[in-house]
Formats: sequence, structure tokens, C-alpha cells
Amino acid sequence: MTIPAFNHENKADATLWKNRNFLLIWGGSLISNFGSQMYAIAIPLLIYDLSHSALAMSTMRAIEFFPNILIGILAGVLVDRFNRKKMMQWTSLIQVGAMLCIVLLLASEQIHLWHLYLLGFILSCAGYTFGNAHHSVLPQIVTKDQLTSANAKLSFINTLINMTGPGLAGAFLVAFSFTSTLTIYTICLFILFLCMCFFQLPAQTDKARKKNSLRDDIKEGIEELFHNKILLTPTITVLFINFASSLVIGVLVFYVTDQLGANEAQVGLMFTISAGGGLLGAMVVSSIRKRFGRGNIYTFCLIFDVIGMGCLIAASTWWAIGIALAIRTCSTTVSNIVYFTIRQEFTPNHLLGRVAGTSSMLMKLTLPFGLFIAGLWAEWLPIPILFGISSSIFLILFMRLYFHPFRKLM
Repeated sequence: MTIPAFNHENKADATLWKNRNFLLIWGGSLISNFGSQMYAIAIPLLIYDLSHSALAMSTMRAIEFFPNILIGILAGVLVDRFNRKKMMQWTSLIQVGAMLCIVLLLASEQIHLWHLYLLGFILSCAGYTFGNAHHSVLPQIVTKDQLTSANAKLSFINTLINMTGPGLAGAFLVAFSFTSTLTIYTICLFILFLCMCFFQLPAQTDKARKKNSLRDDIKEGIEELFHNKILLTPTITVLFINFASSLVIGVLVFYVTDQLGANEAQVGLMFTISAGGGLLGAMVVSSIRKRFGRGNIYTFCLIFDVIGMGCLIAASTWWAIGIALAIRTCSTTVSNIVYFTIRQEFTPNHLLGRVAGTSSMLMKLTLPFGLFIAGLWAEWLPIPILFGISSSIFLILFMRLYFHPFRKLM
């Protein structure tokens, strides 16, 4: 009985590579994520160059997360109400426009912090809405038994780019300039827009539905999430995971550059090492899924989060930081793939945009708060203490889920 099941899974995987719509999403994701590495490395370093302030850097990180809170549910309503292909087209085009403004301001030497805050917010709003539509459209173009594989393939290529992109971004910054590096991201976003122009949403899965009021649509999405006990438990868990993570990510680049003396290229290599863990996680998640239930996988990933965050305390070089981050990136990749597949599988597709928007908003509520605390903390107190606090939070979350019925989910 094992061999036919294995063959069936191999056939399902092979069919994905013949799926034109999946290839367009996969290819567009590959290119845009490559460009986003340029942005992820360049913007914090640009802000550091303009301000030399940990608070300014963590403020930018907080602003990038605000769309999840401010427009999370609204974006979900729009994704469920309108043609998802058009939503992905328009939001990718808006991202191109925002990045083009940043590049032109840099080229004219007129860039200021408030420009980055405003345009970063617009970029994040459009990017978040695109991501919601991207997540919601996947069950419409692949079969149910292909969802885990499709999510793993998307995660694998994104993680591979996360592994190689930061090193290239650091090298570009050393060899060229912020303007040239961010121009690459602008071009990548335009290619993503072109991919979405050729994407075709199957007509039978884009049926018109009854138009309720905005309030009713929002209410329907919230009720679906809170009545879905399978999905609600990991969603609440991620709320606290994100708070623990925000205590670190908001000050990490500042800590490595200001206190450990790393340069731009070393920061890029550090994130490359970190992404290696995510690559490993994307490679092994399908095999792990064959052996263990999703509840156990999700729960025990938290132990690796504890170890990864704990290793940050003792790390005294940029490469040691990279190794510690790689441990956590591996567990995060596995748990995210498990979570996304659960959300896609256990949510009616016509509600998926709103449920994804509501759950994402709920999960990100603590992020700006944690980033702000981290920024203030770094101005006066030792940063490694934050790493210890984060590790403790992950340990508490593991203990909670270990004795929770969610752990029995197959």
C-alpha cells in the first residue's frame, strides 16, 4: 500500500511542473523574492547611514508590519470580493511605483527618513495584499493533495533566494550604491507584474458570490476563524511567536554592525547562512510530514526556536549569529508550511482571503510593540538580554502546545 501512495505523490508533484499557472506564480515569486533581498539588506543599512539610530531602524521595521494590522481584514475582503488575478496585478504595479519613487529620490539625493517610512508603508500594504491573494489563489490552481508540495516548493525557492540574495545584495552595496541595488528590486517587481498579466484564474473557481456589506464580510471572516478550532490554536501561538521574534529582528542589524563591527558584505553573508536553515526546512518538510502528524511537527518546531534564540546569547561574531539564526529559520520554515497548508485545507476558499487577513492581522498585533520595545532597549540596555527573553517565550509556548489537543492533529 505504501508504494502506490508514494507513486501517487510523485505524480502529483510532477503535475505541478506542468501547471502553467503554478509556474507563473513560482517564477514570479522567485524573481520578486530575489529583488526583495536587495531591499531587505539595503533599507536598514540606508537608515543606519542616515541616522545611526537603532530606534530609527526598528521604527522602519514596525512600519513595514503595520499593514498587517491596519488593512489585514480589509485586504482579505477585497481578495474575496474581486478577481484575484487583477488584485495581484494592481498590487504588484503599486509596488513598482513605490520603489521607483525611492530610487528617484536616492538618485536626486533628496531622500529623507520620512520618505522611506511613507513609501515603505505603501510598499508593505501592496505587498501584503498581493501575498493574501497569492495564498488564496493557490488552492484554486492545484489539487488538495498537492497543497503541501506546492507550499514546500514555493518555500524552497524563496528560501534558496534568501540564502543567495543577501550575499549578492551586500556585494552590490559594496561595489555600487544604494540606488543601483534598489533599482534591481524595482525591475524584479515589474517582472512579477508581467507574470501576473499572463496568469489565468480558472473561470469555474472565480464565481460571483453574493455581495454583503463590508461589515458583514468582515464579521463572516472573523467568525470563521474563531469557530475553526484547528486553525485558531496555531494562530494564537504565532501571535506570541511574533512578539518573541520582534524583540530580535528589530535590532539585529544594528547589533551586528554597531557592536560586532560587521560590514555590509558580512551582514549579507550572515543572512545567507541564516537562509540555509530555511532551505533545509523546505527540503525535509514533505518527508517529515509522511512520518509525523502536523500537530507534533508544529509543536516540536518550537524546541528548535528555543535552541536558535538561545544560541544568539553566546554568539560573538557575525557568522555565529548566522548559524544561530539558521536553526530558527529551519524550524520557522517547517512550521509555516504546516500552518499555511492547514489554513488552505480547512478554510472554504470563498472565505480564505478574509480568514488569511484576519489571522495575519491577529498574528502581527504584537510585532510593532515588540519592535518598539527592542529599539528603546537597544539604546540603553544590553541587547543579548532580549535574546534570552525571546528564548524563554518560545519555551513557554512549547510547553503549552505539548499538552494541548492540537498536538494530535494528523
